[in-house]
Amino acid sequence: MGSWDNLLVAQSGGATAVINASLVGAVETARASARFGAIIGARNGIEGILGAEFVDLGRQPPDVLMAVARTPSAALGTTRRRLDDETAALAVRNLARREVHHVAYIGGNDSADTASRLARAAVDARYELAVVGIPKTIDNDLPDTDHCPGYGSIARFMALATRDAGRDTEATAGLYPIKLIEVMGRNAGWVAAATALGQERDIDSPQLIFFPERPARDLATFLDEIGAAHRRYGHVVAIVPETARDASGDPLTGAEAYWTDPFGHRYYQSPGPMLARAIEERLGLRARYDKPGTIARMFGACLSETDLSEAHMVGAAAVQLLLTGVSGVMVTLVRAGDAPYRCATGTTPLASVANRERHLPDEFITDGGRGITDAFRAYAVPLIGGPLPLYGRLLDLDLPGA
Repeated sequence: MGSWDNLLVAQSGGATAVINASLVGAVETARASARFGAIIGARNGIEGILGAEFVDLGRQPPDVLMAVARTPSAALGTTRRRLDDETAALAVRNLARREVHHVAYIGGNDSADTASRLARAAVDARYELAVVGIPKTIDNDLPDTDHCPGYGSIARFMALATRDAGRDTEATAGLYPIKLIEVMGRNAGWVAAATALGQERDIDSPQLIFFPERPARDLATFLDEIGAAHRRYGHVVAIVPETARDASGDPLTGAEAYWTDPFGHRYYQSPGPMLARAIEERLGLRARYDKPGTIARMFGACLSETDLSEAHMVGAAAVQLLLTGVSGVMVTLVRAGDAPYRCATGTTPLASVANRERHLPDEFITDGGRGITDAFRAYAVPLIGGPLPLYGRLLDLDLPGA
């Protein structure tokens, strides 16, 4: 490949608070190299490549890039479209028309599949194309990387939101003693685990975390655990995954999916409202539920500075790999130390990431299956970008002479 080949950058999958930092890291590194004739952005991921919808990234003013880097969601737009052989071949032809020989593709498990298919289609077409994946997912479930850009920021959000929900539930225990918080994360418990990072005492919320890796045996068992926690604490904040299932793997909301995306992920009705109704009807306890949803995965006010820095770092590393002729890999984050915390970059084959999930390991879940261990705290606290604001409690003081 020549010195003046063009570079294309695209974003895909669920947007995060820091995905644009990866975009800017790639663009700034590419511009500094002076090795690319043009730096092109594809609108809405692979959709933009297929529809030839592009934007010039190379001529963006520095102040624009600086602002975009700290802006949540995907500046280029995103997609969940899956490539097949026909559309992959069309994508390669459209890249060839623009003389694009390097692609940096930002995304998660499904996006690694897209990037891998694109690289294979180029080989089949005998077109020189180097493709490197840039990791991104709030689910934190990509294999072969210590953690994923996007996770530190949602972890900070969930820690703060759960701590506040706990104070509110404690204060209103006479009205609504049970609060369910439904969290994202698909089939892995990384986001659920982060809800406990704001605990200062063992009795602080959340009192129960129903990890995808440790589901309740059935609805009756779930209710038994809620009831027991209420008797112990007087109020309960319980974390339930969006994919809440029983021990046999069946969704608690019923086996019928209301939608299946192009990558085969099945979506079921939200478990929060159903479980809240069951608590009220069977336990006689008033219950509420919160579902932060997409606001949690890209809430700019809870952006982790560590997350932001590392997102920029993996974007830059991807372009550096492309400049040295590397292809078919995803950039990874490698923890280089904990005192102080340090992180470097590495690589793993795209094929090792595509359509695979990394679950929360046993050592991060307490023996009872409903809380986090000190090992998880040591892992996750450096990622959330500094300590949480301190809260206070009134002292239980008697009046003089009482």
